[in-house]
Amino acid sequence: MAITSPHNEKLKAIRKLQQRRRWRERSGRFVAEGEDLLAAADVAGWEPVERYCATGSGLPGVEVEPSLLASASGLASGTRALAVYEERWAPAATGPLCVYLHGVQDPGNVGAVLRSAEAFGASCVAFGPGTADPFGPKAVRASMGAVFGVPLARTQDLTGLPGRTIALVADAGMPLAQLQPSDPGDITLLIGAERDGLPDEVVAAADVIAHIPIRTHSLNAAMAAAVALYEVSRMARE
Repeated sequence: MAITSPHNEKLKAIRKLQQRRRWRERSGRFVAEGEDLLAAADVAGWEPVERYCATGSGLPGVEVEPSLLASASGLASGTRALAVYEERWAPAATGPLCVYLHGVQDPGNVGAVLRSAEAFGASCVAFGPGTADPFGPKAVRASMGAVFGVPLARTQDLTGLPGRTIALVADAGMPLAQLQPSDPGDITLLIGAERDGLPDEVVAAADVIAHIPIRTHSLNAAMAAAVALYEVSRMARE
């Protein structure tokens, strides 16, 4: 039966999941929007808790009057399809290649890091203190489906991160391209926020400090992660 009431409880729940991190954390659920994201979830084997589509779209799911579906959407243009999923967190960060994010508050950057992590075959992305929710709507959209393909873990410090920890710090340590690969060995790339970078205590605890040589002062977290993942992947191929 199609949803035609703006007071529908399921639509209210979707809006809360879109707007409130605490609600997502409490329920352990999140929303993905758009046919491409839902297709990526299907390919990755994620079964939705609930799937909704605009009435008359011909898409699978519970039909919702289009204006009501748009009112529950986080997209400016609305959407023809969205679904609710259970969050998945890995019990621990794993190698051989892990990315650790500390204080990366921009959800768009977080989603872009997930996209790069998937592209370069990272085995895990670990989320440290002060980092945006990867299951928030902006991060999910920016991940372009990678949120369904890369294992995610949570940690409060570097304890338990796999292999050598390499802190990316602007203008400090060795150029990342000169890093000698461990053979064999796991690696965790430590990435901080664009403005503040990694905290001093995280840098001090890292096994290696490295930088990406650039002409300007810094790259944002997503760009730094992409370059670093490329370099580490290149080393593994050589």
